[in-house]
Amino acid sequence: MQSTSIITLTTDFGYQDHYVSAMKAVILGITPDVRLVDISHQIPPQDTMAGAWVVRNSAMLFPPGTVHLVVVDPTVGTERQPVALEINDQLFVGPDNGIFSLIAEDFNYRAVALNNPEFWRKGGKQSNTFHGRDIFAPVAAHLSKGCSFDQLGQPLESLVTYRWAVPISDKDGIQGWVVHIDRYGNLITNIPSSMIRENIRTSSSIRIYVGNTILHEISTTFASVTDGEPVAYIGSSDKLEIAINRGNAKEMLGIEKGAQISIIIQK
Repeated sequence: MQSTSIITLTTDFGYQDHYVSAMKAVILGITPDVRLVDISHQIPPQDTMAGAWVVRNSAMLFPPGTVHLVVVDPTVGTERQPVALEINDQLFVGPDNGIFSLIAEDFNYRAVALNNPEFWRKGGKQSNTFHGRDIFAPVAAHLSKGCSFDQLGQPLESLVTYRWAVPISDKDGIQGWVVHIDRYGNLITNIPSSMIRENIRTSSSIRIYVGNTILHEISTTFASVTDGEPVAYIGSSDKLEIAINRGNAKEMLGIEKGAQISIIIQK
């Protein structure tokens, strides 16, 4: 595997506390020349599927050999295992709690449990509540230096996975759900553009039901409508999204994650 000496970090730690800097300090103590790239530290607290979404939509864009350190870990210190994954030419380190559900669903992977303490943090007592500092960060650093993936621990046949409900379609339309809401309040659904193309002709008259709001077309971008108006479009994740042009769809439409989105074909 090609090495890049890049480590990305994705956490729900925020920036108010010391957690992110402590992890970076451990990494730099092992490999001081590594490039640290922050993907996000604003994952909603304990929201593993939000973390899974962010990782799925960013990690595979990085150069070959990049190590992705992912810590959204509400069950830290329990029987859940710390793991590393090898997917194509990328490496992943984090808890086996569903955080890798989406990336592992879309790609073939090889996984190991991180049960070799030789690659954990040295010189301090291991904390039951901060594996990000004591296990994940040092393992990521050692991987970026080229240590063998197989030295990290015992192979795993499978991972803990969670799956969102699958969108469904029939002759009357498509039903899906909001699976992610970004910081702008845009509602990202699980309805892929391919399902829309397969079931809805360009000439079809449609209604898109979003809570109490009804939209009548799928536009190209936010600014396809006037300021403050709702709009449906295919987003960068290739899924149907709902937004308010220069506004917050979550707040203005009163929609939460898990809400149903229906596209009805008018007869």
